[in-house]
Amino acid sequence: MLLSTSLLVDRVFLFTELVNTLSELGDVEIWASSREDRSAGDCWKELGVSVETFPQVRPFREFPHNYLRRLNEFVWDYRFKPPSRMSMMKHRRIKDSHWTVKALRTPAKVLAATRTEARLEKLLERFLLTYPRSEEALVRLSDNRPEVVVSTGPFQYEQPAVFSAAKALGIPTMAYIPSWDNVSTKNRLVFDYDGYLVWNERTKEDLIRYYPSAKERPIYVVGAPQFDVFRQQRFHLTREEFCLEQGLDPDLPIIVYAIGSPNFLNEPPGAEYFAKQVADGELGDVQLLIRPHPIHDNGEMERLFGSFGPRVRFQPTPNAGKELTQRTQDDVQIKEWVNTFRHADVVINLSSTVSIDAALCDTPVVNLDFDPQPGRPDQQLIKEINHKWDHFKPIAESGGVWLVNDFQELVEAVRAYLRDPSLHRKERRWIADYVCGFTDGKCGERMAEAIADFAGKVNE
Repeated sequence: MLLSTSLLVDRVFLFTELVNTLSELGDVEIWASSREDRSAGDCWKELGVSVETFPQVRPFREFPHNYLRRLNEFVWDYRFKPPSRMSMMKHRRIKDSHWTVKALRTPAKVLAATRTEARLEKLLERFLLTYPRSEEALVRLSDNRPEVVVSTGPFQYEQPAVFSAAKALGIPTMAYIPSWDNVSTKNRLVFDYDGYLVWNERTKEDLIRYYPSAKERPIYVVGAPQFDVFRQQRFHLTREEFCLEQGLDPDLPIIVYAIGSPNFLNEPPGAEYFAKQVADGELGDVQLLIRPHPIHDNGEMERLFGSFGPRVRFQPTPNAGKELTQRTQDDVQIKEWVNTFRHADVVINLSSTVSIDAALCDTPVVNLDFDPQPGRPDQQLIKEINHKWDHFKPIAESGGVWLVNDFQELVEAVRAYLRDPSLHRKERRWIADYVCGFTDGKCGERMAEAIADFAGKVNE
């Protein structure tokens, strides 16, 4: 049983060899939240396995359940002081929290000092498991008991509810850590899974460091299967084909400005500034493609960048306006994603995973090391992301991305890469290998083999 509540994981199910390989080894069933969207129906039908809608899920009660979860997170943060989490606490979590949550810090410091974090979390897990969040999941799992339930969104809101139902029925569970930053940045996994799937060795080390019980569980390093599509010829377009679809000139350099999640940093001011430079001809005869985050684009930025003229194009997503968990991508959107980074001459971003997308294509990356907003209210946070956060510090300081401290340096870095795209090629190769673990396009098969191996062991 495979679970998906994100288009980033839908990509793995729909466009890698994961499901095909697993189907050769046994029956496969998928519960996907995007299955509810009629426009996604054809994509799921082509898999040739049973794909059902995701069961209904209710939230935990704010008190006592969520308050105890917040207390547990504070205890672990104060006990181990992970750089990414402490930075987020200082710049976001404390500022945005209600006073009743802020008040939990004092008892959390006491509990952390007495090193009772593991005992507290075990008691919390038992307590949370007594609260049924999805009767529908319990009924469906009872009627059709799988050998293993694989949660691909263990940090998300929906999938832990299915874990609870599986746990109540004694069904083994695996957690796939769906990104390289999840262990060090996301809220804690309160539940103890029976096995884990991770991208790379560094994530495995982080998992054992921050979740000590994981060392007693099988942890499979399978690579980053969502990037398998970059190695599949069926998704490759010629530069001419891609430019025709995007309204670009294949004979001119293409600069891609990729914008991250609006829930975290305010990045459009940086893209606006750079779009004006391109529109005014400050970088010569070039063109700019603005790419929003496929999960968070709701169409608002298309109006923002529509006034810059023919040198600046916006890449809208068909998912704009849909519920986040119901968004997915078809072949056309996958081709657009892959070829955006294959045919870009330079990619600009702010400390996001698109640095990896670009590195896989040997495309030069410029990374902002400053806050592009007027007044720079997030300047310290961005510096900490690039130079302290567990997952991004090695990338930012690898030499494989060009860190820029202001808009003038941004323009100069782009110009330098346009003159010589071979700059920092070796370091970009290191980034791709370091983050992805494997770059052979076979991570889907590797993930399937790991799930099958785990299922065999738990059966024994």
